[in-house]
Amino acid sequence: MATLAAATGKRKIKLNQNCGRSLFWPALAVFGIASQFASPDLLLAQSLEGVRQYGEFPLVGSRVAIWVAAQVHLLFAAFVLGVPMFAVVAEAVGIFGGDSKYDKLAKEFTRLLLVAYSATAIWGAILSFLLVTLYPGLWLYLTEIFQVSMWIYVCLFFFESFTLYLYYYGWDLWNTGRAKWVHWTLGILLNIWGTAVMFIANSWLTYMMSPPADVTPDTAPGMVQFWSAFANATWMPINIHRIIANVVFGGAIVGAYAAYRFLVARTDEERAHYDWMGYIGNLIAMGALIILPFAGYYLGREIYEFNQQMGITMMGGFMSWLWIIQAFLIGVLFLAGNYYLWVGMGRIPGAERFMPYTKYMLVVLVLGVMVWATPNTMIADREEIAAMGGTHHPFLGVLGVMSAKNTAVNLMILTTFLSFLLYRRANSRPTVDWARTGTIVQGALFVLASLIVVFYGVYGYFVPAIVRIGFSVYQVLAVLATIIGVITIDVFMLRGAESRGDIRWGQMPPRSQYALFILAVTFTWLMGLMGFARSGIRQHWHVWEVVRDTSEYAATPALGYAAIVISCCVLIFFTLVSFIFWLGGLAEKGTKASADSVAATSSTQGVS
Repeated sequence: MATLAAATGKRKIKLNQNCGRSLFWPALAVFGIASQFASPDLLLAQSLEGVRQYGEFPLVGSRVAIWVAAQVHLLFAAFVLGVPMFAVVAEAVGIFGGDSKYDKLAKEFTRLLLVAYSATAIWGAILSFLLVTLYPGLWLYLTEIFQVSMWIYVCLFFFESFTLYLYYYGWDLWNTGRAKWVHWTLGILLNIWGTAVMFIANSWLTYMMSPPADVTPDTAPGMVQFWSAFANATWMPINIHRIIANVVFGGAIVGAYAAYRFLVARTDEERAHYDWMGYIGNLIAMGALIILPFAGYYLGREIYEFNQQMGITMMGGFMSWLWIIQAFLIGVLFLAGNYYLWVGMGRIPGAERFMPYTKYMLVVLVLGVMVWATPNTMIADREEIAAMGGTHHPFLGVLGVMSAKNTAVNLMILTTFLSFLLYRRANSRPTVDWARTGTIVQGALFVLASLIVVFYGVYGYFVPAIVRIGFSVYQVLAVLATIIGVITIDVFMLRGAESRGDIRWGQMPPRSQYALFILAVTFTWLMGLMGFARSGIRQHWHVWEVVRDTSEYAATPALGYAAIVISCCVLIFFTLVSFIFWLGGLAEKGTKASADSVAATSSTQGVS
């Protein structure tokens, strides 16, 4: 790697020179007295020139080994970053609302973190060791630039670990009065440390995708300005996208845990609790999923602005079919999430008045998925291409462009939000005088947003591409304004509302819980797919147009091969998650058995 050998008497390479001298001088001394006349800087440069650039991993190869370790580590990291957010919010609801069931829910969330946190650290260590041994040249290059942030990362990881153990094991001790506020503050700190750790790690990976413009293959790593490398063009878009994605992912995994505990529950009380927990997990996952595409648009736009070639490769090049797969997966997420809500209405008194509308909502969702999954160019043989007059289908080709797809996904988001609204309103009877007017205004906002989305979707076919791209902003703003406006009206409208009856928690058919499993597995697979897309657009570059990949694995793999590797990552992750679920149930049984034993002992002593 040329950049690693660029250290000269000008001291361009500054990475651990003292440590480097202590390691390299004894080794060089064996080659004779010539080493006595060489300067330390020159010897360090010569040593770096001789660094082995690539290693080899048995059976699967170096790239797959790094790929699997990085992906599984990322999945666990997303879980341990997303779940603390729920725990802190649930604990706050318990504190301010005085409802102890939310405090119990928060503690149960946190119990899942303990084993998952250890798994995250283990896979992080595996990834680090693989990078050091399989890609030593790239590792030295990155540590030269980001060494300070790596030290800070380790310190923050220690603070995060210490805070997590205090937060969980101090739950029962600091559960009343001012001590409870101290405990809640620990939860807030846990989220701060975790988010800071994620931001630092994101800078490393985004630098590989969008290095500063003044960094060239001839730029020594020691000459790269730290902050320009750290806060690169795609760093903040990735931060925002991953925060939202972690919330979706954490909610999906918590929902899957609740579904598992629901299916194995032996009492109605247990089923009721885990039915409610599954609803909360699904609410969090689908609520965040509604806004996740907007963060994705922001990231995609920044990639295009940084380098159009990279953006074209991602959306219009060999990776364009990847987005068709993504469309099917997101379609599954929307359909499964809405299905769970519609089945859940069966346990809500008063929801029967909304059930006839679900079939129309299903039509909108299915049509949206069909449009979103329609490719721009068809896979066809020579005869079919001749019959169509080209690779674009005369009818379906109209649905393969972004005007149609943006329209479809925004209508799907509005439909999903409507499902949540109907679910929320099902067993409530507003008592405010303006309830009818408020409902009409809410309906008008939905209609207006739909008209704006459809108008700009159709108008996009009659304007240049550069203008069409801007239309997606208007569609997004219309949908977000509707969501915010409808929620605001609903909050005030339902104050003091009468209940149509208590929700019959636990009275859900088993098939509803399988929808939660589908959500968790699908979103996990989707995260792996999007990770491949982000890394794959670099093609044969470790660092885009700066450090070339000269290994035998330099070419970006085909989608079929990537799908196999991603599926293996998902299988490994859920195998370990199943073990965590089992441990969570085991820990709860142990706690319950101890409590029963103490109660029995106290009762015996009382009789005596």
